[in-house]
Parts: sequence; structure tokens; C-alpha cells
Amino acid sequence: MNSILDSPPHTDSDSPTQAAQRLRVSMAAVRVCFTWLGVRKTLSPEQRSQAAESFGAERDFLSAGKKLLDTSHPAFKAVTSVRSRIIAFWKGISLPYPEPGIRLIRQDDVTPFAAQMTTLKEELVLAVGQLEASYAELKAAARRRLGTLFNAADYPASLQGWFDVTYDFPSVEPPDYLRQLSPQLYEQEAQRVAARFDEAVQLAEQAFTEELSKLVSHLTERLSGSDDGKPKIFRDSVIENLREFFGRFRHLNIRSCQQLDELVGQAQRVVQGVEPQQLRDNGDLRQQIATQLSGVQAVLDGLLVDRPRRNILRRPR
Repeated sequence: MNSILDSPPHTDSDSPTQAAQRLRVSMAAVRVCFTWLGVRKTLSPEQRSQAAESFGAERDFLSAGKKLLDTSHPAFKAVTSVRSRIIAFWKGISLPYPEPGIRLIRQDDVTPFAAQMTTLKEELVLAVGQLEASYAELKAAARRRLGTLFNAADYPASLQGWFDVTYDFPSVEPPDYLRQLSPQLYEQEAQRVAARFDEAVQLAEQAFTEELSKLVSHLTERLSGSDDGKPKIFRDSVIENLREFFGRFRHLNIRSCQQLDELVGQAQRVVQGVEPQQLRDNGDLRQQIATQLSGVQAVLDGLLVDRPRRNILRRPR
């Protein structure tokens, strides 16, 4: 059965209240949490005093820290790369929600999300294992570089358990037991949750608008600008990222802003069937695409300017 978010496109977008209600019945909250070893530490008062003396400064007016591990080491970069991919995947398949660490995912995406997270978590375990193999080398390098600031107590004996990712699906609805205990409090919670989903609609609109604006602006700049009289070079990814956005927008679109829907459709039609190499080879086509996208960008700029005013119009909590 198709999700409500996959309904055929229609002429008029729903009201923000309808969009918020649709989010509540078709989405699930998902939270991703990391356990991560800190690689920076503030200097002790004594060490800050020594540092202050070298500058002729007062200790209380000096902030200083030390870097425990070389984060540019390939093994450490491999670990942070997995974390970046986890965050990108989580954000790419979900919509923002006005609570830290929580986003909204389509209910029919829950199982694929869990499967991919299992794969990514396994990759993280492997990367941490490789980092563990280089851990002694990293600590030895830190001892050389930090000199008297090195403190073996700053380092765990093993990295086991210091790098991890977990996820869960917390409830964002008012608890049912509250209905029996205190109908008044339950109603207050229901109003608070409704306001959160109203805000989630605005956050989704804002995120899509800002991302489309950034992508269109970058492509337009690449197409219309020049370096030393020659067309600017652009990578295939400039077009690919825009097409990826179109797919994600269709997948997650909450249909709350008809103007945004129309702008996405317009931008998609402009680049439909156009390959990066064609734009490199055909100057007239470059100019045509740049001109059409400039029109899209102008309207997007207007939406972004208007956004702060619209964000103020929220239900009181």
C-alpha cells in the first residue's frame, strides 16, 4: 500500500495544519546518538598559569587546551568518515523535528533505515578496530608533541566502547496514562505536541528551501561565471546533487507550500535530460540553463527573506 506521502500531486497544497496532522499519522520519530571519545582537553590551572606566564597574561583571562590525538591520522579519519556518513544518511531520509537529536522518518522507511544502520554500525566497529591497532602509535606521537603536557591518564587503556552509535524510535505523542491521571495535563501535552508538528512543517519547508537555493545558486554561478575569460569548470556532482535533491524532496515532501512545490518542479524541468558534458560543450545551453535557474533563484530568495517572519507565527506553547 502506498504511503500518504506518495499520493499523486495535486494543484493546491494542504494547509499547514493539514500537513502537520499528516506528519503525525504517517511519520515516526527517530533518534540517533553517538558515544565518541573526546580528543581535546582543557589545560589544568597549573598548566594555564605556565602558559599565561609565557605571554605575560593573567591565568583567569586565558583559555587553553590540548589535542590528545592526531585526528588527521588515516585510521582516525576513517572512523570520523563513518560517523559523517551515518549523519548524512539519517538526515537524508528524514525531516527535522524541533527537539534536539530527533528527526521524523516515514513509517515505511523504518525497516530499511534499521537495516542500513546495522551495516553502518558494523563499518564503524571495523574502523574502530583499525584505529585500535594504531592507538599505541598515536599515543606515542602525542607524547612527543605534547611534551610536559602529556598525561597518560587522559587516555583510556582501550578504545573499546569509546566509539559507538545507537538509535531508537521515541514516542513524541502525549502518554495515554496521562489521560486518566489528569485530563487537563493531557490536553496541555496534546496542544504542545500539535505545536511541535506545526513547527516541524515550517522546519521542513525552511530546510528544503535553503537546500534548493544553495544548489541552484551554485550551479548558476558555475554556468554563468568565467575564469580568465573561459567558462568555469564544474563537476558532475553539481548536477547529480540537484537530482538527488529532487528525489529526496518527492520522497519526503509534506505538500504544505505550493510555491515551493512549483519551484522544485520548475528547477527539475530546467535540468531534465541535461548532462554535465553537454553544458561543458555547449555555451548557448549553458547560458539558457543559467538564465532559467536565475529566475528560480530570485523567487527562492524572496521565500528565504520572508521565512523569519513566518517562523514567528507559531502556536503558543
